[in-house]
Amino acid sequence: MKFYRRRHRRHHPHASELWRRLQIAVGVLLGVLAIGTAGYTALGLSVVDAVYQTVITVSTVGFREVGDVTRSYQAFTIVMIMVGAGAVLYTLGVLIETLIEGRITQEFGRRRMEIRVEELKNHIVVCGWGQVGESIAATLMDEGQDVVVVDRREDVAAHLLRVIGDATDDAILTEAGIERARALVVALDTDANNVYVTLSGRAAREDIFIVSRANNAYAESKLYRAGADRVVNPHKLGASHMAALVTQPNVAEFLDITMNDRELTVSISELTVASSSALAHQPLSEVDLAGNTVLAIRRVDGSFDHHPDMAAPASVGDVLIALGTASELRELHESFDS
Repeated sequence: MKFYRRRHRRHHPHASELWRRLQIAVGVLLGVLAIGTAGYTALGLSVVDAVYQTVITVSTVGFREVGDVTRSYQAFTIVMIMVGAGAVLYTLGVLIETLIEGRITQEFGRRRMEIRVEELKNHIVVCGWGQVGESIAATLMDEGQDVVVVDRREDVAAHLLRVIGDATDDAILTEAGIERARALVVALDTDANNVYVTLSGRAAREDIFIVSRANNAYAESKLYRAGADRVVNPHKLGASHMAALVTQPNVAEFLDITMNDRELTVSISELTVASSSALAHQPLSEVDLAGNTVLAIRRVDGSFDHHPDMAAPASVGDVLIALGTASELRELHESFDS
């Protein structure tokens, strides 16, 4: 593995390495020009004539010499031709390599990225690479989800699958694989763009789950009308959370830890009741829930039942919100996921 990485860097230098080589080459060339100018000046030429003679010597253009050509002059010119021509050729070679290989590497990298995105299914498309989008992508990846980031900037983290372009362009969403994605997260900086991308995403896929960011309260209703399944206002959410930390700090912190701490033994998960599941045909109290506790049920109509009747079965399409250990939740999903 280590040998492969060394070969990879040698055949396809990183952009910073190519830039460093070019800087060295230009530095060598400037050094040769400076030495040549100083040498010819010492041989009796003016500074302008010395610069001129150095340039025509290292470039080997064959113009006549300036000044009196002595043996010392000839010897120094021979050295300058040999060293200077080499410096010029080296600089040109590095410059060509930087331009051509850099573009080739970039093109191959882009094509490899396209192929990887084309192979994805049930992934999540995240539009926007600001502070919110970056945090969303990081959290989803921690959960083991496949994520494709869409943003116009080219400074998106290199380890991510990404599509560089304007998310408001339908072709860019198609390139990100929205037809095969299971969710679309819209987290752009402006509400207008968020509404537009949400509308485009819903037009592309009627069944895709869309979560949109609202920067202002008045945009929330517009995003829902545009097709968002959930709308989140980070400012309102942050304010509510800070208030909860003041009024009920222990409850708020417990919920934070339960939802976000990967090392905690218990967590909360959700399970949709399928028509073939025993959850829809037997009272919940008689179903083996693998030790999990049902905290609430989101009914098909969107309402929450915070005190579900365990003596009755759940309805098809209901979503059980359960609390348990990682192994208990895994067993619950393995038993009842269709």
